[in-house]
Amino acid sequence: MKGTNLGEFEELVLLTIAALVNDAYSVAITDELEKHTGRSTKLGVVHSVLNRLEEKGLVKSKLGEATSTRGGKRKRYYTISNTGKAALIKSKEVRDQLWSIIPEMSLKRI
Repeated sequence: MKGTNLGEFEELVLLTIAALVNDAYSVAITDELEKHTGRSTKLGVVHSVLNRLEEKGLVKSKLGEATSTRGGKRKRYYTISNTGKAALIKSKEVRDQLWSIIPEMSLKRI
């Protein structure tokens, strides 16, 4: 899995795509990120990350149907690839391992 290490924001975007299942398009991803992280997120930044994740083979995208509410424009929907799922699982395992080695007393001071 060379080249599939995730940055923090990449991981958050991937997790959001997984949570949105079949409704993961850029605006929904941005809204969900803001809702859960409390951070203001720019749509352009999300687009950049989505493009990078697709280039890495971690996500796949396809165009949805054109709708009149969007003036005939089509939404691009994202799904996580098997490589993306494996990268998320690896990232979670690393975090869990690190959490498990923190002495209990250290957490009480945080």
